[in-house]
Amino acid sequence: MQRVIKIGIDVGGTFTHAVAVNAVRHAIIAKSCVPTTHTAAEGVARGVVEAMEKLLEAGSIAAEEVVLIAHSTTQATNALLEGDVAQVGVIGMASGIESGRARRETDVGDIELAPGKFIRTRHRFLDSSSMTEEHIRALIGELVEEGAEVVVASESFGVDHPENEERVVAAAAAMGLPASAASMISQLYGLRIRTRTAVINASMLPRMLETANSTERSVRASGINAPLMVMRSDGGIMEIDEMRRRPILTMLSGPAAGVAAALMYARISDGIFIEVGGTSSDISAIRNGRPLVRSAVVGGHKLYLRTLDVRTVGIGGGSMPRIARNRIVEVGPRSAHIAGLKYPAFSGIPEGAKFVQRLVQPKAGDPDDYLRIEIVGDAEAYTLTPTEAASHLDLVPEAGYGRGSRPAVGRLFAWLEKEWGEEGIKIATRLLDLAAAKVMAVVEQLIREYRMERSLVQLVGGGGGAPAIVPYTAQAMQLPYQIAENCEVISAIGAALGIIRDSVERTLINPTAEDLLRLRSQAIASVQRMGASPDSIEVTIEIDRQSKRVTATATGASELRARDLGLEPLSPEALHALAARALGCDPEAVTAAGGTPLLNLFMCRRISTRLWGLIRREQKAVRVLDQEGIIRLQLADADFWQGTIASARSFIEEAIENLTIYGDAGALLPDLFLLIGRRIIDLTGVAEKEQILALARIETEKYGPDEPLVVLAAAR
Repeated sequence: MQRVIKIGIDVGGTFTHAVAVNAVRHAIIAKSCVPTTHTAAEGVARGVVEAMEKLLEAGSIAAEEVVLIAHSTTQATNALLEGDVAQVGVIGMASGIESGRARRETDVGDIELAPGKFIRTRHRFLDSSSMTEEHIRALIGELVEEGAEVVVASESFGVDHPENEERVVAAAAAMGLPASAASMISQLYGLRIRTRTAVINASMLPRMLETANSTERSVRASGINAPLMVMRSDGGIMEIDEMRRRPILTMLSGPAAGVAAALMYARISDGIFIEVGGTSSDISAIRNGRPLVRSAVVGGHKLYLRTLDVRTVGIGGGSMPRIARNRIVEVGPRSAHIAGLKYPAFSGIPEGAKFVQRLVQPKAGDPDDYLRIEIVGDAEAYTLTPTEAASHLDLVPEAGYGRGSRPAVGRLFAWLEKEWGEEGIKIATRLLDLAAAKVMAVVEQLIREYRMERSLVQLVGGGGGAPAIVPYTAQAMQLPYQIAENCEVISAIGAALGIIRDSVERTLINPTAEDLLRLRSQAIASVQRMGASPDSIEVTIEIDRQSKRVTATATGASELRARDLGLEPLSPEALHALAARALGCDPEAVTAAGGTPLLNLFMCRRISTRLWGLIRREQKAVRVLDQEGIIRLQLADADFWQGTIASARSFIEEAIENLTIYGDAGALLPDLFLLIGRRIIDLTGVAEKEQILALARIETEKYGPDEPLVVLAAAR
């Protein structure tokens, strides 16, 4: 039988990794790795194709077996950091009394991306009440004469009536210029921020169009006709045609691919994902099976763009220590890679090697106390990294990418003990203490900011350097952890398994049920257009009462549903055992509390006490497992109602009445979830009772009244 294969490719700063994944079982068929081709004529697209070709050969993969190719890319982020962007001509538009304000707000000036790096802009204004094709072309011509390589059209209230922006884009296209309408990039009010977001998007268009076209040509030349997708900054994937329109959506595409793998491959429902490279670690939070997102900021400028909330720290598996009086005083941010030094763990240091210690300055402007280790008679130079420290403390699994040579590590630490007069275990512990402290600070900040239930949090490590950092950090924080299988290619796996995603945002003062339905329909239409199967599409809606922003996010799988084909469900006994382990309870204390035909609800009652036992409170910890035993939802304390669709409204009203908390800020409604079939409908982003009821009605109307239903509710 012909295999069904998805290919994922992660374009990193140093290497481009590719994986072939069985689309049904999620098993890895083959892996490949090539240096990222920054300097090639085709740019990073050359490396994408080289990695793919090497992968096809390694896995003996025929073109017709491939059903999807998806890749992440650092190109958008790098373009902004390095100032490798086009000059943008902005045509602002308005009519009547709006003209003065619109003229000022669409003239965004030069946008600083990094110290000394700018997007240069030129500006013209057009009275949209009397615009003609001749006038539009004349203004575009003036902008081109001043150096503009791409055009942005931005009109006051263009989100409501985008026709004039579209006329300018069409005119620019007819003149051979890439162009972008601000309303196409964002549908939020706020003319200045919307224009700025569109300018940043447009500045990347020429380079990203080149890359998209080159990649697509090369892939098609290989005989593969499968859809070609690109990773988005919010953890989803989109068609390459969408990248041609909105390259800004690929910012933070690399870290997003790792988070996608944590969700789809490691199947994490609540936790902190730490992707550890050689130089730095990207840290992000996952709650209720969803990645947490925030508004992007570039060069200190807020944008109308949702990206994963990824926090980067300068600690990786190859971070170098700084030394004072034969004692480690700091670790990072410089790494062995940057300093041109090798890892002792991977270098086969021979018995009897004679080491020499030096203190060096890896790059101009760096401190001059980083550790360099030389071996007499060896042309190479080395350093000490968290990889060696974790190996010496026996924290790296036997079958791990980062384990390296234990004998070589032992020889290094034996020499350090004599040289520094301190036990090797203490040296390794101090190095990891300093490294882990930086990661711990970010993890604690994420738990605090997002009010994550600590008892549900686990650390999940991805990236080649994960074994060097994550086990020690988890141990220090007293949190459970896991290192994702195939962690060294986790981002490529995430790209292969990525879910098609898009968000539609609008500024709505007091959204009605009709407003929410309209926004929901737009989000569904967008992901369907990108190839999502209608039956797989799910929509979450978030309402921010403070900013009046309403966001509908739709996700869906491609026509070939992963993990749905030919899989044997676990027995009730096996599911019960898994639930007990996840709840941390004796199996006898765990109750199979109901669910749906495809989702299983388990509960464990716990008694918490306060004031020396005078106040006792019962908590009902809940886990929802699917038929494979994957935890789809976990709540530390929740109530639930089991019934049918016909009872949905009364269950929701009872949950709101019982669990709403009243305070100085008004009523705080509980977090609500609906379980139907294999779906978990998340209503936590909605804060008004009538809006919750309206969304619940929309989500349940396609089911019959006798369809099994569970309503889960947790007080905030």
